[in-house]
Amino acid sequence: MHVPLPAADSAPLRSDAPAPEAGFDLDPAQVRVLGALIEKSFITPDAYPLSINAITTGCNQLTAREPVMNLSEAEVQAAVDRLIARRLVSKRDQASARVAKYEHLVRLRHSLPPAEQAVLAILMLRGAQTAGELRQRCERLHRFDDVAAVEAVLEHLAEKYPPLATALPRAPGTKETRHVHLLGGDAAVQEMAEAQGAAGGGRGRIAELEDEVRALRATLETLRHDFDTFRRQFD
Repeated sequence: MHVPLPAADSAPLRSDAPAPEAGFDLDPAQVRVLGALIEKSFITPDAYPLSINAITTGCNQLTAREPVMNLSEAEVQAAVDRLIARRLVSKRDQASARVAKYEHLVRLRHSLPPAEQAVLAILMLRGAQTAGELRQRCERLHRFDDVAAVEAVLEHLAEKYPPLATALPRAPGTKETRHVHLLGGDAAVQEMAEAQGAAGGGRGRIAELEDEVRALRATLETLRHDFDTFRRQFD
């Protein structure tokens, strides 16, 4: 699947101007950092914005992270610096703070209300998911009344310019569509689509085996019925 990326702005930049967003091609560390910042702004508002140490802890959680990562503080700081250059993160100056703290700018950069921020964050932190999975996993960030509400958010994210999310082609053996974020660029989306295809192939084989078991059970039940009928002839 090929997802076209927006062309970079060709207007000249002043030498002191911040780097443009230049389309969506964030590396995995940047995606994880940005997703963690959005998530923590919801679930730990009293501790937000976050220090590099807190961001690192959020990035490397063993739960609610797919895949689990092991980023160093230096790697997180480098990712934060690149996100600042893209104006997706900013440093928050606080007189009482002994260390630098950072916050995301996704709400301002892309005009995203809380529901859309929540869905985007969970997509960034946990990869391809169905609307039902997103509804369940967004519970701590934003409560959706039903799956239709999540689908409406996904549709709006897909309609943004440039789009922030898209639906993957349905994998063989699967019944539900899975959705992914587009912040990692074309190659990342292709990788997620291929991973889903491989997983879907496995699920397809499982479905085949389940069908075979059901057929064998039906055959066994028929044989039992025929045997009982035959035996009653001699009772």
